[in-house]
Amino acid sequence: MNLSRSLGKLFVLDTNVILHDAGCLRKFHEHDVAIPITVLEELDRFKKGNDDVNFQARAFLRELDELTGDLLSAEGAPLGDELGCIRVVMAREFSKRLQETFVQDSPDHRILDVALTLQAHEAQRGVFLVSKDTNLRMKAKALGLPAQDYKNDKVAGFEKLYTGKRFVTGVPSEFVDAFYRDNGRVPISAAEFIDAPRPNENFVLKNGSKSVLATYRATDQTFGRVEKVSAYGITPRNAEQSFALRALLDDDIKLVTLVGKAGSGKTLLALAAALECKSRYRQILLARPVVPLSNRDLGFLPGDISAKLDPYMQPLYDNLGVIKHQHGDGEPATRIQDWLEHHKLEVAPLPYIRGRSLQRTYFIVDEAQNLTPHEIKTIITRAGEGTKVVFTGDIQQIDHPYLDSLSNGLTYLINRMVGQPIYAHITLEKGERSALAELASDLL
Repeated sequence: MNLSRSLGKLFVLDTNVILHDAGCLRKFHEHDVAIPITVLEELDRFKKGNDDVNFQARAFLRELDELTGDLLSAEGAPLGDELGCIRVVMAREFSKRLQETFVQDSPDHRILDVALTLQAHEAQRGVFLVSKDTNLRMKAKALGLPAQDYKNDKVAGFEKLYTGKRFVTGVPSEFVDAFYRDNGRVPISAAEFIDAPRPNENFVLKNGSKSVLATYRATDQTFGRVEKVSAYGITPRNAEQSFALRALLDDDIKLVTLVGKAGSGKTLLALAAALECKSRYRQILLARPVVPLSNRDLGFLPGDISAKLDPYMQPLYDNLGVIKHQHGDGEPATRIQDWLEHHKLEVAPLPYIRGRSLQRTYFIVDEAQNLTPHEIKTIITRAGEGTKVVFTGDIQQIDHPYLDSLSNGLTYLINRMVGQPIYAHITLEKGERSALAELASDLL
């Protein structure tokens, strides 16, 4: 039997696809997959280490070893029922065509060379290069080779992403009035005009000059009025911030995502809520992924590892400084310093926190748009009993070279968690840092 026979397509994978998702082999349905030998050589460099890419490399190589058995022929090995085949394609001498096109003989160009060779030898079927490297995809297209991004974990479209809030106008006057009586709750049976509310979804309900902020609680199928409350001296300045603070202070909601542009208050609100709730948690952890903003990585910075990492953690300390400033030299500010000194409030790079089991912890992950879907999953599965996890980020500001607004872990998380009763999300659209910051965010 010829295992490589197929009426489908042939997808040639770049290394970054595998490092993004070790389980990618079974995501191409009935189509065949080719792995250039150069990719295996690159994966070998990623085997050792504790970062997510190291885990992905090891997991992929183990799976490939199991799939191929004792010997892998040129025909390939079956991936499973109703799936295609996997083959490893050996490198050959760098083609004259690519030598004339590119001066440098690099791993990217060798992967491209393999894909072009397969395209020439298997003209009867579609051959596609799959890479998360935009530049490599453009090179492939320029040479007549179809190239695609790896889209398995991308959401359908940015405009379809759940925002966590809805504006409803023209609601009955008596419906609005009902929120200001008794306990501020109204049963879903009285809201036929609201279509399929999701658990912890927020609503701005208006009738002329009357309005109310409300959140749908799936546990008792009621809409509850959202009041403007403060947390550790920080008061919300708009409806979205009020919705966010309500979710951040609710112990029944174990997972919260906050998305918004710079200056919308995501991190500040999360920190203030954590400090307000400190008595109910053993520890507050604040973390950020370490993503250099230029080609000067950690090794370029002076000092020991602590000194190298401080610049990446500084935005968290800045937000703590804002909260401390609200209290001057009072006891709340003193408590923050005391918690820091006794590690009850800890600011750390995300790699230092992965692998820990977090019990009764208020865990805030800032700049989460720079995490992959697998990294997001790894972090959440660290949550032990009584732990609350908060992700904040701006999905329009990605610093990771192989992620975008539709494929990053934060977007993926929002898309998958909608409708879960212990999850809440809110998109903050209005900047509150300053008029200048708001103008720059909108125009630049």
